[in-house]
Amino acid sequence: MRMIVTGGAGFIGSHIVDAYLALGHEVLVLDSLWEHGGGRRANVPQGVSFVHMDVRDAGIERIFREFKPDVVSHHAAQHSVAISSRDPHFDADVNVLGLINVLDCAVKASVRKVIFASSAATFGEIERLPIDESTPQRPTSPYGITKMVAEHYLRFFKNEKGLDFTALRYGNVFGPRQDPNGEAGVISIFIAKFLQKQGVRIDWDGEQTRDYVYVKDVAAANVAALERGSGSFYCIGTGVKTSVNQLYKALVKISGFEPPITHGERRSGDARAVQYNIALAAKELQWKPQTSLVDGMQATYDYFAAQQPKEAVS
Repeated sequence: MRMIVTGGAGFIGSHIVDAYLALGHEVLVLDSLWEHGGGRRANVPQGVSFVHMDVRDAGIERIFREFKPDVVSHHAAQHSVAISSRDPHFDADVNVLGLINVLDCAVKASVRKVIFASSAATFGEIERLPIDESTPQRPTSPYGITKMVAEHYLRFFKNEKGLDFTALRYGNVFGPRQDPNGEAGVISIFIAKFLQKQGVRIDWDGEQTRDYVYVKDVAAANVAALERGSGSFYCIGTGVKTSVNQLYKALVKISGFEPPITHGERRSGDARAVQYNIALAAKELQWKPQTSLVDGMQATYDYFAAQQPKEAVS
């Protein structure tokens, strides 16, 4: 198949590109390389077609028309909750108007299906665990709001334009290539501190939990969605709750270094616990995560260690 991956130079998108290529698909990467988005030209494999373009650009219609993709994996987004709160106009411009532009171009190019990167942020404050597809969506950030709105546009384009979709609501994705700067996941932030032999900050009491899913398992879900999950939404996680304190202890074992801890205040809006029920994805997508948290953290640690100057990790 021929496919376009928007945001394909980014953390998650680049692993999806790798997974599609491994199956022999022809891939074109479209990415703006926005400085706050984590997209890196180096993440795009050699020989893969790359277009440096924003998803809001009218020029993507020509790209879609000429490449004639069967599937579009839409992972380009303004992904920062903090930026969305400071500038909701920009957030909506990228995440809503950018999406509509992609969907319009997909319809004109006779694309069969769009696979969409949604988020746990669409759920907002959680009253009952585990989270599943029937959990009420009450997003508390502009980012979560735009991801929820995007899901409604997917329904509209399927019902009115015949454009099929599968939406994947990711938990806390981690793994190689995740930018440890800015609003990154706690695992990549911690690993950077461990490798630099610096202390770490743990907000609240560290007992708050999340559902951490390894990026290659997320890529596998995007492979499963190529032929399954028509018009549906899926929680993509592990079903396991892990605390920040547990992450810290695991990295101490992996690295052999025990950095000092500074405790911070609870972040505004920080949920106490997040956990997914992934039964629907297992049943309908025939997908389950294959990587344990410890194995994923080890692989991520090894990746970042290899990026460090030798004297920094000796």
